[in-house]
Amino acid sequence: MSSSITLSDVTWLTPEGRPVFSNLNLSFGTEQAGLVGRNGVGKTTLLKLITGELRPASGKISVHGSLGLLRQTVQVDAQENIADLFGVGDSLALLRRAESGEASMEELPDTDWTLEGRMLSALSRIGLDAEPETLLAKLSGGQRTRASLAAMIFAEPDFLLLDEPTNNLDREGRSALVSFLSKWRGGSIVVSHDRDLLETMDSIVELTTLGATRYGGNWSHYRELKSLELSAAQHELADAEKRIADVAKSVQTTAERKARKDSAGQRTAAKGGIPRIALGLMKNRSESTSGENARLAERLRSQAQEAAASARERIEILQPLSLELPPTGLAPGKAVLSVDSVTVGYKEGMPIIRDLSFEISGPERLAVSGANGYGKTTLLNLITGQLPPWSGKAKIHTRFAMLDQRASLLDPEISIRDNFARINPDTDENACRASLARFMFRADAALQIISTLSGGQLLRAALACVLGGPQPPPLLILDEPTNHLDIDSIESIEAGLRAYDGALLVVSHDESFLEAIGITRRIEIPAQGITRPS
Repeated sequence: MSSSITLSDVTWLTPEGRPVFSNLNLSFGTEQAGLVGRNGVGKTTLLKLITGELRPASGKISVHGSLGLLRQTVQVDAQENIADLFGVGDSLALLRRAESGEASMEELPDTDWTLEGRMLSALSRIGLDAEPETLLAKLSGGQRTRASLAAMIFAEPDFLLLDEPTNNLDREGRSALVSFLSKWRGGSIVVSHDRDLLETMDSIVELTTLGATRYGGNWSHYRELKSLELSAAQHELADAEKRIADVAKSVQTTAERKARKDSAGQRTAAKGGIPRIALGLMKNRSESTSGENARLAERLRSQAQEAAASARERIEILQPLSLELPPTGLAPGKAVLSVDSVTVGYKEGMPIIRDLSFEISGPERLAVSGANGYGKTTLLNLITGQLPPWSGKAKIHTRFAMLDQRASLLDPEISIRDNFARINPDTDENACRASLARFMFRADAALQIISTLSGGQLLRAALACVLGGPQPPPLLILDEPTNHLDIDSIESIEAGLRAYDGALLVVSHDESFLEAIGITRRIEIPAQGITRPS
């Protein structure tokens, strides 16, 4: 039997009883399927249901074939090494004893002489140059992700279940993953916000609160279909609003016609031209017709209003965020940032950045890229004054804001509205609410406490507080802003940054994001240090 995963009428509830899936039906074969949806909609939960880590409240899940699961984070023990991650720690120890002549005669028949070669082959396929005994604690987050992928390759499952596999990967790691998946002959379900990775998928499955919808083709094809859905919803809204207006006009016309007819009848009756019994019948018929007309009009009006509300809801979900922001006042050519011959590190005699010089002037958009662990965040810490240089100097010549993945500039204990007022003290309540509404924090949504927000909401709130004020800072510094965000949140942030007319300094491995925000220059950080900007 060929490998497959089938979910039939699956319902799953949170411990509080809130339904996440209701009567979900899905199937996966030997394909590369991208699983997308907003944070919190249940993508990771779906993978846990497939692996059996969670049990559905009702319905059936059938899995034909073996599974390999890559989680979002790889938790490691201080003494755990790559061989342990592969599940062959004892077997590798036996191989080492056999190689050194220390294995007993009873152990030799159980020795797997091909083990190390197969492990190194799996590591090579995902672009990780490491020995089986390498401690996981000595690897970066991206390297641990690669090691986990290699362990899955080594186990040779029929299906790969990958939960945000590129979150901690640098550009080289992402490229290695895409290359590996392009050659993978089994099935895979890839939960991801990485649009470059999703471009390589055979199909896109979108998970929403309403269920799951499969779209054949890659990410671009999916977006084209979603654009058509938006156009259809806008057409339906216009049609429903026209029907509401038509019903109102028809009711008015009918009421006026009836009033004229009743008035004419009353004048005839006053002249004595209609018998009393006929007058009673006419009155009853008039009242009956009036009631039927009112009920019909109300039914038509209700149907049109329901259609309009449904279309507006779909448009709210499908419509990309578009923003207009106050200008920063940053003039072309104005000095924004200067870094002059700086050298810095954390351990004496081991500089991470050596003799670096560059400048930003006017509304330039500069990206800092390079492999994991080569000093990108160190550079930002140096520029923002959190890390003093060993030699040289770095100076920011204008107001700036730093947005990291945790949005540390926000106070987690107070609301979005109160953070906005703290960061923009000269803004009145009306201007504050109007600015937050532009970033989709309307009415009570602006009163949410920062610590309760999702990752996407958190970054959007930070952008609202920084860019929504009367005069945004001329320089914005971003450190991996798209990690752990869903695609809707990323596109919201892109919309905000496209509307921003100041200078940007961005650390990111997300090439689609960098392209969308209009990066104009790059600093590439090689292993031996930082090259000069191009």
